[in-house]
Amino acid sequence: MSFRTFESAAVGNGIYHATVKSSALSHRADISFYVPPDAKVEKLPLVILLHGVYGSHWAWLYKGGAQEVMDRLIRDEGLPPMMLAMPSDGLWGDGSGYVQHRGADFARWIVDEVPEAAAEIDSRCQDAPRFIGGLSMGGYGALRLGLLSPQKFAAISAHSSITDAPAQMEGFVEEPLAKYDLTDANPLAVLDCAKQASHLPHLRFDCGSEDILIEYNRKLHRDLEAAGIPHVYEEFPGGHTWDYWHEHLADTLRFFKGCLS
Repeated sequence: MSFRTFESAAVGNGIYHATVKSSALSHRADISFYVPPDAKVEKLPLVILLHGVYGSHWAWLYKGGAQEVMDRLIRDEGLPPMMLAMPSDGLWGDGSGYVQHRGADFARWIVDEVPEAAAEIDSRCQDAPRFIGGLSMGGYGALRLGLLSPQKFAAISAHSSITDAPAQMEGFVEEPLAKYDLTDANPLAVLDCAKQASHLPHLRFDCGSEDILIEYNRKLHRDLEAAGIPHVYEEFPGGHTWDYWHEHLADTLRFFKGCLS
């Protein structure tokens, strides 16, 4: 284990909470996990779900009902059991953007350390397929980090995404953009990350037709099409709300299921 400290607790019904000392962040960080209780499998695919601004590790569980969506799909649609890892973004300001700052590497925290923490909870995920998804700022993190690390993620699926941070976060966060003090050498725009990818994971994203970020998502779809980059884009009724994300997390998990075959 690469963490100096690792504190975890099983809180029941397949839910675990953990606090780890992250070397990427140089401070402690929190992650929630869900392991379907009846998952009698040798390999457990890992799904990392990233939250948006203002949130933390508990958001996908207790506002998004992610475990309820997974259980329903396992029961009703034959979804293979998967492990959910739901980390905090590192808790910088209103939202770190999941990028590298001078004082902390929020990207490495997600890409490298969260999977290590997941394997401490359940080792069956260690050599299993890995997926990444998220909403809003977390949708941006999923798209960007998945495209920058295509060898580590089999597929990406994002909801209601910011497509270029921190520029598009200005209306959401209190911190001025200059305060982010970025040191990330990789492109920030999702489109640029896709264009430079050595190979592409399976890629999808969706947005509500009444969402405040809809035009950014439509433009990303058009630009990816123009660049000949394969992807799935969908629009559904709805806005920038937890009702929308709870409903359409099912589309993400179905997409990941399709990428297993």
